Amino acid sequence: MIRAAVLALAMAGPAFGAAGTDPDWPCIQRQQPNLSLGQVWSGPPPDEAAESLSRDRAITLLAERIEQRRMPMDEAEAEIAAFAAEAEPAQLVALMLATFRRIEQDRSALMGGISRYGRSQVALATRIEERRARMEEMEAAEAPDFEAIDAEEAALDWDQRIFTERQQQLTYVCETPVILEQRIFALGRAIQAHLD
Repeated sequence: MIRAAVLALAMAGPAFGAAGTDPDWPCIQRQQPNLSLGQVWSGPPPDEAAESLSRDRAITLLAERIEQRRMPMDEAEAEIAAFAAEAEPAQLVALMLATFRRIEQDRSALMGGISRYGRSQVALATRIEERRARMEEMEAAEAPDFEAIDAEEAALDWDQRIFTERQQQLTYVCETPVILEQRIFALGRAIQAHLD
């Protein structure tokens, strides 16, 4: 009964664990810890020249600017076009590589944070279940300690409130890696347009 109530509470937000992934993964979206450049880029593969150029200060600064989600895509595309007007193909590939690495680093850190968030929710659901069981035991005692029961109930209410609020935030949290994936794909297309 208690387990069913906690599970029902857990399912009030997005489902825990997409099929076939880490059981701590709290998102509906399938967990993919890392992206590869080939998943978001169909341009020329980076060679040694592009690899070396990807550390060039001008390229890293541009990559840092255009990867920011607060920069609208039309502005990012304009910056890419201005850069491409003077750039060699290897520099454009290097820009993609530098941008991909920045976004993938942010995305990987975010994925780790989401897994910790999921583990935290599972631990909190377990604590809620334990508090409910303790309350049932206290209420079933021959001489119930009503002050202790009230204190346990207040703690239970607080834990449930936190759990519910976190579940409501989970939709946004789980969408963020997808937003980053869409951004790097769009930036890749914008860069590749100047190579064709």
